[in-house]
Amino acid sequence: MASEDDLPSRPNAATSVGEPLVRPSVPALDAILGRSFAVLDDGFIRVVDYMGNDASVVQAARVSYGEGTKRVSEDRGLIRYLMRHSHTTPFEMCEIKLHVRVPMDTWRQWIRHRTASVNEYSTRYSVAIDAAQSTASDEWRIQSGANRQGSQGFLPATIGASISEAERELQEKARKVYEARIAAGVAREQARKDLLLSTYTEAYWKIDLHNLLHFLDLRMDPRAQQEIRAYASIIGEELVATWVPLVWEAFLDYRRSGMKLSRIEADAIAALIANDAKRAERIATVHGLLSTGEDGRLASNRERIELEEKLRSLGLEPPWC
Repeated sequence: MASEDDLPSRPNAATSVGEPLVRPSVPALDAILGRSFAVLDDGFIRVVDYMGNDASVVQAARVSYGEGTKRVSEDRGLIRYLMRHSHTTPFEMCEIKLHVRVPMDTWRQWIRHRTASVNEYSTRYSVAIDAAQSTASDEWRIQSGANRQGSQGFLPATIGASISEAERELQEKARKVYEARIAAGVAREQARKDLLLSTYTEAYWKIDLHNLLHFLDLRMDPRAQQEIRAYASIIGEELVATWVPLVWEAFLDYRRSGMKLSRIEADAIAALIANDAKRAERIATVHGLLSTGEDGRLASNRERIELEEKLRSLGLEPPWC
C-alpha cells in the first residue's frame, strides 16, 4: 500500500478559495474568432465563442489528484491515454459555439446529433434567407448500387447541365411563390411551407468537445454525404485542430486513422498472419460472412466487406476472393 508521502499532493481547499483564475485561451483561435469559412456555394462556419483548451482536458483529468500529478504524465501523453481508453468526461469540459449557414437538407442530418444546444434562424419571425444551394452540371452524383443511402461517381456533365438548369428554374419559382405570399400578407409561418430543402438556414450550435469529436468521426467519414462532410472537414481541420491541437492529434491517431476489430476480425487476421488461410476462411464461414446466393456467388454482406477493407489496409489478401 502506498504511504501518505507517495500520494499526489492536493491543493489546500481553505487557501485556494478566492484565488484569481486566468481564463484558458488559445491565441491562434482568438485570431480567427468570428471569421467566416466558406462552405459549398453560399454556406459558412465561424467560431462565436469557446471554453477551454488542451490544458483544460488535462486539468479535468487530474482534478482528483491535484497539480502534484503533473510529474506522473505530461499533457500529451495523458490526452492520448484518455482518447485511447475512451475516457470521455475530461473532453466534455471544453465547449465551442459555432455560427453556421447550411442548406436545410444538410441541416436535417446535422440536427440528428442531439448532443448540442441549438438556436436556429426562424422563418416564423423572419423572412427566409434568399439563398439556395445549387449544383454544378458536373456535380450530380449517381445512386450507389451497393449502398441505398450513398452515391458513387458522377453523371456526365452533358446530362447534368439540363438537371442544373431545371434546378435553377425550380428554385426561382419556389422563391417567387414564397415572396408573393409574403407580399399578399400570408403569415410567414404558412408562407414558408413550400420552400425547397436547398434553402439555406442559419443556426448557433454549441457543443462540448467529446460530442463534437463523435460528430466529426461520423461526418468526416468518406461514406458520409458529401455536403455535410464539407462542413465537418472545415470544423475539424480548420477549427478543432487550431483550438485543441493535442486532442486533435490523438483523435486522428486513435479515432480517424485507428482501426477497431471485432473478435471475428481479430481471429481472422491472426490466422492470416500465421499463414493459415484455410483457418481464416473457416472463421468467416462459421460466422456467416461467406454465405452464397442461388447463383453460387458470395451474397452481399456488409460485415464481410468491411473485414476485407481492413485486411487489405494491413497488406493482407482475403483468402476467399
